[in-house]
Amino acid sequence: MRLLIPLALLLGCGGGSGGTDPKEPTSNTEPLTAKQIVQQANSAIVRIEATGPRGEQVGTGFVLDTDGLVATNLHVIIGTHDIKIKTADGAIHTATEVVNIDPMRDLALLRFAGAASIQPLRLGDSSKVVTGDQIIAIGNPLGVFENTVSAGLVSSIRTLCSAQDVANQNAQCPAELTLLQISAPISQGSSGGPLFNDVGEVIGVTTAINKEGQLINFAMPANYLKPLIAKPAPVSVEVFAAKTKSIGEPTADADGVTINRVIPNHPVSVLAGCKGTHLAEITAAIDEAIRLGAPLYNEGNHEACFRIYENTVTKLEAGAACKGLQTAMGDGLMRASTMGTFKEKAWALRDTFDGTLIVIEKWVAANGALPSK
Repeated sequence: MRLLIPLALLLGCGGGSGGTDPKEPTSNTEPLTAKQIVQQANSAIVRIEATGPRGEQVGTGFVLDTDGLVATNLHVIIGTHDIKIKTADGAIHTATEVVNIDPMRDLALLRFAGAASIQPLRLGDSSKVVTGDQIIAIGNPLGVFENTVSAGLVSSIRTLCSAQDVANQNAQCPAELTLLQISAPISQGSSGGPLFNDVGEVIGVTTAINKEGQLINFAMPANYLKPLIAKPAPVSVEVFAAKTKSIGEPTADADGVTINRVIPNHPVSVLAGCKGTHLAEITAAIDEAIRLGAPLYNEGNHEACFRIYENTVTKLEAGAACKGLQTAMGDGLMRASTMGTFKEKAWALRDTFDGTLIVIEKWVAANGALPSK
């Protein structure tokens, strides 16, 4: 799993109050063709160039009102002191402020002057999105191919942190977090671009890619933008850069990282479709990964341990006979991708392994011993 940049960032920007909803165009009710969506939306898609501790960071954004409100991913601008916004007419503007951010969901709102003539995009209700919905993405892949269009489907809706996790005060889940898994191709540079439904409403912000698979990409639901708009907490770009500089700088893994273990509690139904022979093979693969990876971890080589675990989880995600277990492996990869160090990533996948072994033990208790290898 590869995020365009990690989702979870240790940053807090104050709440604030007041503000108004963006000025929205008239809602469409009839499905549009991809060509119609592009013609309607193109002027509102912007290229973002931000200069910070990692050099130039390039991404995508989209205009939400005629006062120059722009949505993008937080990682596109994190730690930067010079944020340029290039509009479809070729004009280059300087962001005047960072209106609000949501670190856990990798979202940010910017403001620039010069959007009065731009038709803003309309936010849809991402809670109504279902698997199989057709979607369109527009972005700047590789930071070069501006306003590139791709089409696909909502492949799955992945809940990484549920309302129950939040209620139980799960340390890894300070807030609810759901991602839209999509088949529309996206690449580096498309971060922060809009994801449209078939009536031209923005229902997501393209955020992450999985390089190990084909057409396995992720978008943040658009509904997460709405509270940021309703309760802005604006700061100057300079203040934002100063507060987030250390997060934007590359950091090495270090001892002393707190590990909060979250072992999934799967129902036995997650194994529906897998036979005893399949579960024996899965158990053997997990045991082998732990046998090889754990000693490397104990030697301090956390990345090597993680890579071994990652390889096994990726293979199980692609090849497990039961779809529920494939999803569980994918969720483990997603959780690991939000971690900042290889130590945390390794433990995230170890949690995935342990949750799988526990549910296999439940299956054995109900069905008898697994076949011997």
